[in-house]
Amino acid sequence: MPLAIVQTRARVGMNAPQVTVEVHLSNGLPAFNMVGLPDAAVRESKERVRSAILNAGFDFPQRRITINLAPADLPKDGGRFDLPIAVGILAASEQIALASVEPFEFIGELALSGELRPVEGVLTASIAATAAKLGLFVPQRNAAEAALPASSQIYPCDHLLQVCSRLKNPALLSPHPRCMDVENDLWSRYPDLADVKGQHLARRALEVAAAGKHNLLMMGPPGAGKSMLAARLPGILPPMTEAETMETAAIHSVSQYNPKPLFQRPIRTPHHTASSVALAGGGSNPKPGEISLAHNGVLFLDEFPEFPRKVLEVLREPLETGEIAISRAAQQVVYPANFQLIAALNPCPCGHPKQPPEGCTNPQQCCSKYQSKLSGPLLDRIDMHIQVDALPISDLQKPEHGESSDEVRDRVTCARAIQLQRQGCANHDLNSKQLNAFCQLSDADSGFALQAVNRLGLSARGYHRILKVARTLADLAQAEQISKVHLSEALSYRALFN
Repeated sequence: MPLAIVQTRARVGMNAPQVTVEVHLSNGLPAFNMVGLPDAAVRESKERVRSAILNAGFDFPQRRITINLAPADLPKDGGRFDLPIAVGILAASEQIALASVEPFEFIGELALSGELRPVEGVLTASIAATAAKLGLFVPQRNAAEAALPASSQIYPCDHLLQVCSRLKNPALLSPHPRCMDVENDLWSRYPDLADVKGQHLARRALEVAAAGKHNLLMMGPPGAGKSMLAARLPGILPPMTEAETMETAAIHSVSQYNPKPLFQRPIRTPHHTASSVALAGGGSNPKPGEISLAHNGVLFLDEFPEFPRKVLEVLREPLETGEIAISRAAQQVVYPANFQLIAALNPCPCGHPKQPPEGCTNPQQCCSKYQSKLSGPLLDRIDMHIQVDALPISDLQKPEHGESSDEVRDRVTCARAIQLQRQGCANHDLNSKQLNAFCQLSDADSGFALQAVNRLGLSARGYHRILKVARTLADLAQAEQISKVHLSEALSYRALFN
């Protein structure tokens, strides 16, 4: 009896395992049976497929249809299997040639009319299909996303009829062109750093953080300009590499978040009422959280102590490892989470410890209690801590303009290029072996650093953070070796909470 085999892809986190759709037609009373751990959406596909085949002008076989989604122990969800099931039925009933479907994979949801609707996670399926050297049929609205991988063979279609006509006539097959052009006005979308008056220390810290991808914490009274500075960080970051673009786009594809433009570094600013699941990701079918959506970009947490402590502690492992593992009873999913954390906080609940409101009898105790909401291990993972003081109103009225974002970005891009050429990653991502190789100190500088670390009471992790920041300062100065000047400035960025 006729048997058709069609290839497609499932979605499991950032992976797209291959799924074989086996369609068998046999004699007996008409029936439509599906096996292979389909969820409700997949089981309902039989009605969509039946209507789509009939409305496209094909014959729906009045026979016993058995569909197996292999491997049988892999859960299948969503409407992505509609198109491969329909193609399999048409091939099994010999309405299209079985040999014509072998070099391709198929993904797409079918409308009752036979039109193709977009599905989530197409980019991960495209990456896997490209690695397997197979063409991929996708809905038209998924075409640009699916065509991002180099050497991909993507064939977008609007209707089931279009899919079948291209399978019957290979001359109609034309891969969708790949578009990786960065928009010319990308940087004009960001506010300019020249708008910030004064705050020379904060501006310098922001430049250092951008150059080395270091995490930064800013503490200061309300209105000092912390959020204003954070909003201008994206404008001085170097452009993403093609590999970073692919990683980030794959996460956004899985989460159904489509930023515009695609090639800018993601900036996520969750509210302080966000839950730990919203930040880390989760759900019965685990989706990426804010820290994964900020991969290769910036996660800005304003009013840092106002986040529940349980939520903030979620950041510990991702800040160290660059990924987050979400474990559920049915499966474990690992999402990348290599983000740059920028946090802002007031020194106390009222925000003005030097001018406490009536009823505040011990401002110092109030500040300590408020800042103690942040655990020591979490603060230890943040490379740089700076104080941002409010400027007098008279200074804000002066027509002062600092360097523009374009000028600062040129230095940042140059420093980052030095890092990538030397070690293949930003200084923040240096491992222990690279740290020993590229952050060597002279005997005198090593003694100075050790004395300062003991005086500040820093941990081994804190000492390594200082070395990484000092390496970035040396790169900004285009210096081969780290000197005492670089160490002194790096140490000044760790003195706030020590």
